[in-house]
Amino acid sequence: MTTAEQYRRFASMEARGRSPLYEQLALGVADDRDLIGLLSDLPPDRRQPNLLLAAARHVSGTPADYQQFRRSVLDNRDAVVATMLTHRTQTNEPARCAALYPLLAALPQPLALLEVGASAGLCLLPDRYGYDYDGSLAGAVGSPLRLRCHVEGDPHPHPRFAEPGVGTVTVAWRAGIDLNPLDVTDPADVRWLRTLVWPEQHDRLERLNTAIALAQADPPRIVPGDLNARLGEVAAQAPSYATLVVFHTAVLYYVPDADRTTFVRQVEQLDAHWISQEGPSVLPSIAARLPQQPPAHTTTNILALDQQPVAFSALHGGWLRWLTT
Repeated sequence: MTTAEQYRRFASMEARGRSPLYEQLALGVADDRDLIGLLSDLPPDRRQPNLLLAAARHVSGTPADYQQFRRSVLDNRDAVVATMLTHRTQTNEPARCAALYPLLAALPQPLALLEVGASAGLCLLPDRYGYDYDGSLAGAVGSPLRLRCHVEGDPHPHPRFAEPGVGTVTVAWRAGIDLNPLDVTDPADVRWLRTLVWPEQHDRLERLNTAIALAQADPPRIVPGDLNARLGEVAAQAPSYATLVVFHTAVLYYVPDADRTTFVRQVEQLDAHWISQEGPSVLPSIAARLPQQPPAHTTTNILALDQQPVAFSALHGGWLRWLTT
């Protein structure tokens, strides 16, 4: 896929219906020889739409339209490129926990949570959030952060999910691994996290700010390093009395195929449950087990427990469709 095709796909499959401005900007970049040339000078893993759009806003603020965006990027080329080379698309969306929670609640408690690609660790705090599944409440119902999630289909094989307040998640230990951990107590890292939230998505920004405040009271431990290099070492630190759960969301997409294969083999060798929430093309062995095709005309994740797909979930949370069996 060419860079221009990547931006057109982002506009039509990810930004459309979620951020009109990002859809407009991505389509503009796809047809702009100057900006495609700028991107061509970067390593392939630094050409992503999310990264360019966030870096431009980080340097110059949110533009009103494509022409303002184009001028700001070209006028501040060095600063935008430097941001793209030193930052990563470490979107840390706590709403993704609404898809994780019913699977976590169905496992033997207490849990030891290990997230790879943890960013600032906001998804390591599922027990500190409340959940509203179309009126059914779960989790920490008194939490200042209540995550709303529309659900479609039958929650089988996790029937406890259907009853509000049943299936509590108890976390005995938690840790994350990330190449470049973000610190919720560092104002610069917090600013980058906020910039990664797409324009017009004010509810997401409000959720993020509330989750950051919760995390700042007791920040989760994030270990710096490569997921394959540190996985076994960090997993070994989990207490033996807790159920170890390795999980990740929209992380392996950024990992080369060979390293994904290594990661899968490592997780399979652990005495742990594995929850993945990735795009359909990321883990072909899981996609091959789907009983139905993903929704058309939009990008979704496959939610899987121990390599068995159980649901489709929205990229940034808020929607869950259980798979038929």
